[in-house]
Amino acid sequence: MGNVEGVTEPRPLVIAANRLPVMRNSDGGWSTSPGGLVRALLPTVQESKGAWVGWTGERDGVAEVIESEGIELHSVPLSSNEVDRYYEGFANDTLWPLYHDAIRESGYHSADWDAYVDVNQRFAVQVANIAPPGAAVWLHDYHLQLVPGFLREQRNDVRIGWFNHIPFPPLELFQRIPWRSEIVKGLLGADVLGFQRSRGARNFIAAAHQLLGATEIDDDLVHYQGRNISVGAYPISIDVADFELQASGRATRQRSAQIRSRLGDPEVILLGVDRLDYTKGIGGRLRAFGQLLDDGRLDPERHVLVQIATPTREGVEHYQDERREIEQIVGEINGRHARLGFPVIHYLYQTLPLDELIPLYRAGDVMLVTPLRDGMNLVAKEYVAAHVDGDGVLVLSEFTGAADELGEALLVNPHDEQRLQDTIVQAVEMHRHERRPRMEAMRDRLATATVGDWAKSFLDVLMER
Repeated sequence: MGNVEGVTEPRPLVIAANRLPVMRNSDGGWSTSPGGLVRALLPTVQESKGAWVGWTGERDGVAEVIESEGIELHSVPLSSNEVDRYYEGFANDTLWPLYHDAIRESGYHSADWDAYVDVNQRFAVQVANIAPPGAAVWLHDYHLQLVPGFLREQRNDVRIGWFNHIPFPPLELFQRIPWRSEIVKGLLGADVLGFQRSRGARNFIAAAHQLLGATEIDDDLVHYQGRNISVGAYPISIDVADFELQASGRATRQRSAQIRSRLGDPEVILLGVDRLDYTKGIGGRLRAFGQLLDDGRLDPERHVLVQIATPTREGVEHYQDERREIEQIVGEINGRHARLGFPVIHYLYQTLPLDELIPLYRAGDVMLVTPLRDGMNLVAKEYVAAHVDGDGVLVLSEFTGAADELGEALLVNPHDEQRLQDTIVQAVEMHRHERRPRMEAMRDRLATATVGDWAKSFLDVLMER
């Protein structure tokens, strides 16, 4: 917000992200994508008569303007080669593994980098062409790290913000990228840079100082080439009220009871819900569960695990390998411990809609969220929000942003096999008198840090005149 010639009014807001907030329908039309992020940002875009820029998700598409929810969505078409090089190549073969602690080796290919530069330039041109004078532009995620710099060159009248939804790596890892200085320079074109955790912000500041000589002049304020850039932590959240409303409904309660019955009315249901990604620690979690069954510390007649693995990036070899490994582990454990008609691991490789996922959250007595590294992990927050009964135990990797806020969870190092096993047993055996105060504390904290609060905290800084 600000004052222009005595009149206070919001800046128009333009959002740019890799994907547009719509999905193609079977009839060829478009529908708004579900999710708290879209719901949190759409009202501000609507009120300010702003717009949204992104890719439709389709290969070899055409530039088009889509009307949705009262705002204009401007597509940036990508050729099939650009999807291979920019998206699956540089974004997800180079940046994604490196930014997640180099869990897998990254590829560093000049052709991928060239495509990344080209696509970022096109995004910047599109935003520059449609942004009203004095607009605020909020760019999202690691796909668009060069856009702030490119946009600054074209439209110095706009306020530019960028938010990283994934971790930002320490300098010793970031320096592996041959084009590391170009990325930092691109990001320093912004006025506000947001990260999930304070350590991500500190990692970026260290990279900016070491690689380009940027100086930190105050807490979370960096000076570079005559400009001051705000660099800070803005932990993202979920639409808590919506989750609680759906979780409290009669249909959800009935569906949750049906799930428990179909699983054979076990004493404890353990639950994992993840995208099938090698950063999520699914294999280590399953192996820990299997070892506990082998050792007799868990009982296949009393304890079952439900693992939902949402398909993602199915054309990328690393993800194909991960799927084969997970399915092999599930098969081996069920082969040893399942009873006729009662598998001990119920594994679903599919995307569940929210009205099926929330009853599953409610049915889960123990939630296992054990990524090897994660920017935030909203599944942990969704589980807490869905447990309106005030019960349930969250086992949470200390390498997630959510661990900063949900300290009453059972925090664990997923690389420590024995500790992971012990923590799972602790969760399963935890008495109700300990479970409920922990869950109550997490729910209270979550209620004061919703996705709307996250968006407002960032936009308050970005909208400054």
